[in-house]
Amino acid sequence: MPADPCANLSRRSVALALLTPAWAGCASRTVPSNILLLRHAQAPGSGDPESFRLNDCATQRNLSPEGRVQAQRLGDHLRTQGALIAAVWSSPWCRTQDTADLAFPGLRRDEPAFASFFQNRALEAEQTATALRLLRQWRGPGVLVVVTHQVNITALVGEVPSQGAGYWVAIEGERLAVRGLFKPD
Repeated sequence: MPADPCANLSRRSVALALLTPAWAGCASRTVPSNILLLRHAQAPGSGDPESFRLNDCATQRNLSPEGRVQAQRLGDHLRTQGALIAAVWSSPWCRTQDTADLAFPGLRRDEPAFASFFQNRALEAEQTATALRLLRQWRGPGVLVVVTHQVNITALVGEVPSQGAGYWVAIEGERLAVRGLFKPD
């Protein structure tokens, strides 16, 4: 085996290489950290209609056809980079669930701490503290993808991602540090 087992590793063989202990760290070289905060894919408008209901997608702002394609490309991009996606947490809004399901089929778990508080800013402090607590508990192995909303990401890291983009973050004590921008388009 070469001194650096990742040196000649093709993207195609990353998945198989992950099964070999000597090569287990290869995929981690393609991503800046093991947590990705991702804003949902393209959904026209801002916020939700005043009469929206969380359990009724017809009342919410949803992904556009372009957003559905974008969501699939997000997952494809991470897979071609060799990222081992271990878990996907999603806000319970339809546009985040759809983004998660299209990008990472079968991996989504709804996590209320990442629900939008766009229309109720009184929830921001408590919800952000809960989200930080959950993120600090993540140990992997592999990448945790959190599909959420602009307001949540901004509250967590002070940055404003575009739709279908996000930030690689790392835990630094009690806060998150941005390690890189994720914007495959």
